[in-house]
Amino acid sequence: MRKTGLFFGSFNPIHVGHLIVAEYMLEHSDLQEMWFVVSPANPLKRRATLLDDRQRWYMVNLAIGDDLRFRVSDVEFGLPKPSYTCHTLVHLQEKYPDREFALIMGADNLQTFHKWLNYEWILEHFALYVYPRPGYLSENPYPEARITFVDAPQIELSSTVIRENIRQHIPVRYMLPEKVYEYIDEMGFYKN
Repeated sequence: MRKTGLFFGSFNPIHVGHLIVAEYMLEHSDLQEMWFVVSPANPLKRRATLLDDRQRWYMVNLAIGDDLRFRVSDVEFGLPKPSYTCHTLVHLQEKYPDREFALIMGADNLQTFHKWLNYEWILEHFALYVYPRPGYLSENPYPEARITFVDAPQIELSSTVIRENIRQHIPVRYMLPEKVYEYIDEMGFYKN
């Protein structure tokens, strides 16, 4: 069984903070690979702010390049909307029985995890690997669950800030992987 971390996100756009956390989680845990699962619609976020699904998927591919530790997944694109993690996990378990999947999340998401659909089932069947987030404590509210805290660097960078900077013509070159920056600039994304 290959232990595979699932890093869910809108990646709107993917930035260096995502990559730093993903690499750190891989190198400082027992995970063997990391999949970036691009979410088409998050029930807890407004869809109107999202760039096209395939554009975001393509940018994650640009970001990870030929790094074999990473993979980008569009699995949720073909599932019913809105996307719920529990449904995606069932689908992935059936499709990849040779993998042991674990969820990657920030301490901010762990604090609101009880709002997720079927969160008890997720905790019963999957391990969670949690990285710190500024302003959130790394405490386990679910002592019966398999939760591992990985002391990854705290990156105070968000896709929201990047989009806003682009809209205001503030440079973001070093917040993004080079190829992602070039693609966003070429396509004129997030300028309006």
